[in-house]
Order: sequence, then C-alpha cells, then structure tokens
Amino acid sequence: MNKVLSRFALVIALLVTASSCSSLRPDLKAPRLALVSVAMTSADIFNQQFLVRVNVENPNDRELPIKGLDYKLFLEGDGFAEGMMNKPFTVPANGETDFDMTVRTNFVSGVGRLLSRLNGRTQVNYSVEGKLLTDIRFLKKIPFSETGSATIGVLK
Repeated sequence: MNKVLSRFALVIALLVTASSCSSLRPDLKAPRLALVSVAMTSADIFNQQFLVRVNVENPNDRELPIKGLDYKLFLEGDGFAEGMMNKPFTVPANGETDFDMTVRTNFVSGVGRLLSRLNGRTQVNYSVEGKLLTDIRFLKKIPFSETGSATIGVLK
C-alpha cells in the first residue's frame, strides 16, 4: 500500500510542478511584423544582396527583448530567402520599432522570376513566417506569420 501511495504522491507532485511551470510562462500576444521595403544593395550574375526593412509592432504591455529572428521570406508567392538574423533589439511596450536585415540570395533562387513578375511595379507582395527569438524566461520563441505588400527598389 505504501508503494501505491508513494507513486500517487509522485504523480501528483509532477503534475503540480508541470502546471506551475506553465503558469510562469508569460501570456503574450504575438507581435506583428511588416516588411517596409526591400532594396537591392549589390548584385552580380551569381549573388544578390538586399536590405530588408522590417517593422515590428508590440501589442503587449511589456517590452519585448528580441535576440534574433528565424525567418522564411516569400515574394510574389515564390521562396525568396530564409535564414537567421542575430542582431538584438527591443520593441517597447505597446510600441513599435524598425530594423534592417541583410538578405543574400542568388539568381537561381527566384530573383529572375521576381523581376519578370513585377513587370516594372515598385510594390511587391510578400509573406514572411518564422520565430522571434527572445530573452524572455519560459518563452524563448514567438512564432509569426504575416502577409502584405512592400516597396521594392535599388539602393545606390
């Protein structure tokens, strides 16, 4: 009988511990990300480099300390770039901030298709998804998925 009580007590202790850990996890709304602009900064036949300006809006009443971003970027429906951005920044409570990230791609990855689809337009439809990497205890990754349109151009 003592073994049964001991096991029961252990199961209860584990359940209480698990539920208390989940209650420590902050209840945050996902921030909204929007591409502001995409600009080619350099190019040759094999590689292109783009400067992508991103706006992050924080709907929470606490600041968000961001360590980086794990992302997949689609332009005009085609996979354009994916990777990690490891430049920390903080989004103020109920506020927003912009940041720039450098994206490298190659002609084969869709730049040629993108240029033909744009046909002279300066607005590009995008979809971006991934995870914001945070410094928040018990909430190290915040998933996001956004769509919209942004200005595309060339920086000289």
